[in-house]
Amino acid sequence: MSLKEHILNDVEILSISEKIGDIQELFNQLTYTHMPVEDEGVYVGCISENDVRCFENEKTLEDYKYSLEGFFVREGNYWLDSLEAFAQNNSNILPVLDTENHYLGYVELNEMISLFKETPFLHEAGNILVIEKAFKDYTFGEVSQIVESNNAHLLGAFVSKMENDMAEITLKITPSGMNEIIQAFRRYGYIIISEHQEDTFNKNLKDRSKYLDKYLNI
Repeated sequence: MSLKEHILNDVEILSISEKIGDIQELFNQLTYTHMPVEDEGVYVGCISENDVRCFENEKTLEDYKYSLEGFFVREGNYWLDSLEAFAQNNSNILPVLDTENHYLGYVELNEMISLFKETPFLHEAGNILVIEKAFKDYTFGEVSQIVESNNAHLLGAFVSKMENDMAEITLKITPSGMNEIIQAFRRYGYIIISEHQEDTFNKNLKDRSKYLDKYLNI
């Protein structure tokens, strides 16, 4: 789904000649972290509220042009692209531009999150499984093969953490045969991060531990 049908137009782009005091007042009325700025009809970046609060109110944006942040999305971008841009720029508003860098409007963080909520990854019933393996050793092809060979389907998967060359992968799986899937991942060298009642491996370890404690206490 492209961004075209989600573009809003109720916030006008600021001129580079705008006074800082007027922009500070505008931020008082809005809940956005940034505002888009143009110079002679062409988008030149966003100004953040945090920066504006530190500027002299009698000056103009032209005096602080160095502080503009040049993030944006194109009208033909997929909505998921916007979530990445929101995260990278710590913003709740994204300017949408055409191919000539003219401002068409903006998209809002809350609306893009609501689209994500409607995806099968969040909306459909299923089990969340978090696994870990060295980044160089795993493939999504292998992950999906393990799930599907145990008569289940992937509703979604993403790398949720990267640390010390290890990749943590979060999966959402249709609710069937979780124990078999978990054991299959272990056979392929994956570490199971999440806890599951269906996981007989952990249950067996606990049972053996209790038996050993009982034996040692005889």
